[in-house]
Amino acid sequence: MNEWHKSSYSPSTSTCVEVREHQSGADVRDTEHREAGHLPFPAGEWAALLASVTRR
Repeated sequence: MNEWHKSSYSPSTSTCVEVREHQSGADVRDTEHREAGHLPFPAGEWAALLASVTRR
């Protein structure tokens, strides 16, 4: 998976972030300011975040 996408829980009209997952981690960007770039997260940090939010 190497394409930008947003959560299926996000309504199409809401402000949110997009993620691009890849082998070495994930990149996250603001949907309203895509030109501002993205924040990279290493695979371990991204996996820890996903584990944290899916436990709730």
